[in-house]
Amino acid sequence: MNADLARVIAAQVCIHACMAGLKLVAPLLALRDGYSATWVGVLMSLFAVSAMVLALPAGRWSDRTGMHIPVGYSVLAAVLGTATAVAWPTFATLCIAACMSGGAAGVATIALQRHVGRAVHDGAQLRRVFSWLALGPAISNFIGPFFAGLIIDFAGTTAGSDRGYRAALLFLMLLPLLTWWLVRKTPELPLPVAPTTRRSQSAWDLVRLRDFRYLLLINWLISSSWDAHAFAVALLGHERGIPAAAIGTVFGAFAIAVTAVRVVLPMVAEYVREWAVVAGVMLLIAAVFAVYPYTAGVWTMAACSVVVGIALGAGQPMIMSMLHQITPAHRHGEALGLRLMAMNASSVVMPLLFGSAGALIGVTALFWGVGAMVGVGSRLAWLLRPSQPSNSRFVDSAQSEFLQSTL
Repeated sequence: MNADLARVIAAQVCIHACMAGLKLVAPLLALRDGYSATWVGVLMSLFAVSAMVLALPAGRWSDRTGMHIPVGYSVLAAVLGTATAVAWPTFATLCIAACMSGGAAGVATIALQRHVGRAVHDGAQLRRVFSWLALGPAISNFIGPFFAGLIIDFAGTTAGSDRGYRAALLFLMLLPLLTWWLVRKTPELPLPVAPTTRRSQSAWDLVRLRDFRYLLLINWLISSSWDAHAFAVALLGHERGIPAAAIGTVFGAFAIAVTAVRVVLPMVAEYVREWAVVAGVMLLIAAVFAVYPYTAGVWTMAACSVVVGIALGAGQPMIMSMLHQITPAHRHGEALGLRLMAMNASSVVMPLLFGSAGALIGVTALFWGVGAMVGVGSRLAWLLRPSQPSNSRFVDSAQSEFLQSTL
């Protein structure tokens, strides 16, 4: 991992940690002030809603301007939103901070991912750099909430005092500034020249590409598996009377497995192929979801959780690598925006569907239903296997297919 990639990963960690820490501070502060769980749910949804709304415009913006400008404005939005909550820690300002930090993290992530994808020149390098980059959210999801929680407890004059919450928000406000300090040292890449077409381009032009459609469906299935695992494991543990600490251990094993596989992937990136890994990941998820309801205790649940974590942790970097190979270079940002928009929409809608399905058909049928969808969907990954060597199936073929669909 070179210095530029290390700075990009650290930059992503800092701005994402601001949002992750705010996801802890905001609901705790709202609950302390007497707001109901319903209002807290509304507050938490604003993180995903803002990122979903901004994803596609942010991708197009990155395609036009590069990395520095979108990241710079993202840093400004995250700092201003969190600073508003520092000055006036009310429910309204927490909603503003949630919208601005969630949107800022989404826009910055698209710009940074696009930059990393364009900085390398073959499939093995793509798999390697996106495996490293995928470590960022795992690290930030620890740093933000952990230190924010410590500051709330130890910086306040009394338990739950405004002083503790303001100190935590101030800490989170400073993190995006580190993002800008890291990114400004990273050289911008030349913008690719967009081909001339007879009509204006829209997002549907990308969706008309067969491989991109398949990849979006695969991404949705894997993302839904992530949400289903989080929901169903909690429900399964509750039904069996497993203590909360033990259920937390199962989730902890999952998080460790996700992180561990992303550390290992860069070392084996040269020897794997994206479509094969993704197909294997989906079949593995389907198999584990089939047996998950029969697990007898915490340790067998933790073992299944580790296997699912390895599968899901390996899937995302491969999808990111494939996305950069099957879309034209001048629209990588837009493709990333479409992917992020679909993921955030799924994160908003799927837990509601899982909740209804869990109440109607039970957790066992929920595991089996999601597993069956993912297993059948593995056929799409097989259809994405290249008909020519990986390195030659790069931007030129994607550009050619795109031009044929738009002229």
